[in-house]
Amino acid sequence: MTETTATSIWLFGYGSLIYKVDFPFLERRRARIHGWVRRFWQGSHDHRGTPEAPGRVVTLIADPDAVCTGMAYRVTPDVFAHLDHREKNGYTREASEFFFDDGSHTQGVVYVANPGNEAYLGPAGDDEIARHIARARGPSGENRDYLLALAAALRELGSDDAHVFGIERELHGMLQAAT
Repeated sequence: MTETTATSIWLFGYGSLIYKVDFPFLERRRARIHGWVRRFWQGSHDHRGTPEAPGRVVTLIADPDAVCTGMAYRVTPDVFAHLDHREKNGYTREASEFFFDDGSHTQGVVYVANPGNEAYLGPAGDDEIARHIARARGPSGENRDYLLALAAALRELGSDDAHVFGIERELHGMLQAAT
């Protein structure tokens, strides 16, 4: 965990932290981090699934050539009590540099569920991930709602994420075929 004694710190959101902002913040800006790619490779036993039938949510996977677009929030350190509980299912805080659209950059933290954590599900094809998401449900609701909200939020940010949008296409195809 990255600890801080600062009066504020930047937090990078790349999944539900983009669209489900249930914490106070001082400032919010579109941002990018380099060296990471967003992937639906993390299990969710506590929000979008259950321990017996985990859902799939995004994490970051190291990739030296990748750039991940998301939302940065300048928050006070006390916000991390809530966020550490929200992101408890395999996520840890890691330091990262954030790049803003105006060319400025800053240091901050990002939650990453590294391979090898207890809830890590690993890679799979878009169709397999979409099938998994289509049937998963947890205390925070349907897993498909997480995927669809994330895809909509990425479009609003102007971020073209082939992985997320490919899974979304597969899910829509499955839902259409079922009707």
